[in-house]
Amino acid sequence: MEHRLQRVPPPIGAVVQRALRGRCPNCGQGQLFAAYLKQVERCPVCGERYGHIRSDDAAPWLTILIVGIILVPVIFLVESHTNWPVWASITLWPLVVALFALALLPRMKAVLVGLIWLTHAPGSEED
Repeated sequence: MEHRLQRVPPPIGAVVQRALRGRCPNCGQGQLFAAYLKQVERCPVCGERYGHIRSDDAAPWLTILIVGIILVPVIFLVESHTNWPVWASITLWPLVVALFALALLPRMKAVLVGLIWLTHAPGSEED
């Protein structure tokens, strides 16, 4: 009879914290992404598989939600207390929103990949 050791999964807080840093949710050492949004097939340190996990449209959706929740009040507050020319506002705010979204998107994908990995939720296309 074969006895396989069950791994003890890390706590959810550790998984989220590691993912926000772009690290392997399991060991916290290896890189989770090979490129901007391309996750690695396996962690180079602990060997945990991630290539089969798909977050699909959840990461962009979550990114848009967070960007809107944070930046819309900031934009309204700044615009109500300044008297900038319109050209400055229509140049600045789309740039700020785009940069914030681009910085946040890989982190949100990493968090979702980490949570899908931790919970073995649908999105894990493992055979």
